Amino acid sequence: MRKTQLSTTAMAAFTILLAQPASAGYMRCGNHIIEDDLRHGPGQYEILKKCGEPTERFGHTWIYERSGSRRIVKFDDAGRLQRIEERT
Repeated sequence: MRKTQLSTTAMAAFTILLAQPASAGYMRCGNHIIEDDLRHGPGQYEILKKCGEPTERFGHTWIYERSGSRRIVKFDDAGRLQRIEERT
């Protein structure tokens, strides 16, 4: 009976997690999709190669403006992608 109770609890927790909206940021650059939910995100060079020069750069923050939307791309001190935020 204990095993069944644990399984039911685990399934309920898993279902709740799946129901949560995804918080990962992303942006499309031509045929490429850049996502910030990867364990080891792409670096500045890779993003520059796939997406081109950003509209603006502020240290570890790059801004891409395309098609009426604005993507704010933030990097860590090592130049790896931390997160992508969308602003309209």
